[in-house]
Amino acid sequence: MAIAALELMGFFFGLFGMLGTLVATLLPYWATSAHVGPNIVTAVVSMKGLWMECVYQSTGAFQCETYNTLLGLTTDLQAARAMMVISSIFSVMACALSTVGMQCTICMDGSSIKTKVAGVGGFLFLLAGLLSLIPVSWKTHEVVQTFYMQNMPASLKFEIGDCLYVGLASSLLSMLGGGLLSASCCDDLDGSRGTRHHYPYPDRTIPRGLPLSMPYHPANLHSTTNPNLTNKNQTLNSHTSTSTHSTMPAQGPRKSARQNTAAGYDVTGYV
Repeated sequence: MAIAALELMGFFFGLFGMLGTLVATLLPYWATSAHVGPNIVTAVVSMKGLWMECVYQSTGAFQCETYNTLLGLTTDLQAARAMMVISSIFSVMACALSTVGMQCTICMDGSSIKTKVAGVGGFLFLLAGLLSLIPVSWKTHEVVQTFYMQNMPASLKFEIGDCLYVGLASSLLSMLGGGLLSASCCDDLDGSRGTRHHYPYPDRTIPRGLPLSMPYHPANLHSTTNPNLTNKNQTLNSHTSTSTHSTMPAQGPRKSARQNTAAGYDVTGYV
């Protein structure tokens, strides 16, 4: 029961990490314009992401422009794109494999590789969290280092965007979920290497050739009678009949009186 709860906790951590990774990959809030020094005009806010640059105006207009070139981008931006996309793919694969390999599901139930599938899902969660943590940490370091440069104009300084916080949290959740899944997979192995404990779930496998419903056969009392018990009952009945015949003359008048009284009544109890 504890192992199943550990697997569920790790799966949900990994699921939240996958959603956060997808949000951080798609949205352009990796760096936002810093309003410091003479650049205190907040009517326009500039934002940068992996795929586009956006400008938000105080009038409510929101304009975005995607990067038209791929080879003209900087090396760190290309690497960040590749790592975030691969991390998202690994997270989706990890969710699918973990769903199949967990104890609370009936997929591949009774198979010896069910535990290994859950372990592979946990490993993919760990790998996805590590791949998303690298570009998020690198971009955060770049933004902070650029902000504190003395010769950098204030209009070109940026602050840490919301997607960096989301990416950092999602990478940590993915690695935590992968660690829990991997730990539950290792604890669930016994000496037979691969046999899973299905408690509290019963065995769902039905042998072939057996009907789904069994006919009901009432118990036959005569066939199960013990011969020794039968002999004892016959001896007891003989003694009882002997004692009854001996007391019959004394009970005759009373019995005849009761029969006469009951003769006037019907079987239903009415006269």
